[in-house]
Amino acid sequence: MAIYPFVAIVGQEPLKEALLMAAIEPSIGGVLALGDRGTGKSTAIRALASLLPEIEVVRGCPYRCSPVQPAEHCPACAEGAERIAERMPAPVVDLPLGATEDRVVGALNLERALSSGEKSFEPGLLARANRGFLYIDEVNLLDDHLVDLLLDVAASGENVVEREGLSVRHPSRFVLVGSGNPEEGDLRPQLLDRFGLCVDVRTSADLRERMEIVRRRDAFERDPDGFVRDWSRKTSALRRRVVAARDKVSKVAMPDDVLEKAVQLCMALGADGLRGELTLMRAARARAALAGEPAVSMLSLKSVAPLALRHRLRKDPLDDTDASVRVERAVEEVFIP
Repeated sequence: MAIYPFVAIVGQEPLKEALLMAAIEPSIGGVLALGDRGTGKSTAIRALASLLPEIEVVRGCPYRCSPVQPAEHCPACAEGAERIAERMPAPVVDLPLGATEDRVVGALNLERALSSGEKSFEPGLLARANRGFLYIDEVNLLDDHLVDLLLDVAASGENVVEREGLSVRHPSRFVLVGSGNPEEGDLRPQLLDRFGLCVDVRTSADLRERMEIVRRRDAFERDPDGFVRDWSRKTSALRRRVVAARDKVSKVAMPDDVLEKAVQLCMALGADGLRGELTLMRAARARAALAGEPAVSMLSLKSVAPLALRHRLRKDPLDDTDASVRVERAVEEVFIP
């Protein structure tokens, strides 16, 4: 099944930039896209898969363990058995809104248990998402017990299943990506805090842009494979940029004067904890790496500030100003020439 190309998406620049930064620097902590229905949130997130570099895995491992990182191995790979390396696309796994806990965490393989009496574990979505992306559409409608489960796994990087006589632990490190319409309910603060970047997605108000969106979508639906081929060269070019940026993001310098502004900005906004500063630093580095810059500039820091901080602000019952506006106002105050 053809997937709409990322490079063919018209507009929505903040969303596309946030997804690219998360692909370049997974430690940012993922992306949350909130906004109107039909604005391309799911399309952009699913299209990201075509830009991700391949990963090296242990052949036959259901958890996609890395052949060269023993600290993150599942029990089978850690036992020292022969590990043959192979390459595969980085996983982008959908977590359906109505998914059961068994499907998410894994469960007893009933077919094998009934046919041979053998107790074996059937890995779930958290196993499939290891070393990749886990996407949740309508994340604000996710059942509370699944939210608790995801918070535990996201914090530890490990999925623990103890039920039906089974006791299984396996690595589950993933970048969490979610989308939703805020009119249908708010996210729990604990889950909201787990997303590194938050994007406010709105319907385009530009006539020409809307016409181009409709034109391209219609062309894709009439001939999906042909449309994807038409955009393949630009897709390959962007993939090469992402791969190059991932290779050099750790080498991008963070000057002290830029870091000082990042801390001042978080203090001015009253952001709780230090996740705001860390996310700002990582996102600004990713943006600089994508642009081919050797060091983070003030421009990169200001550009990523709304994405990294808008969802970390304390709610003020006396101030109903939009969160993005509050961040932009603080940026203007902190970055006074």
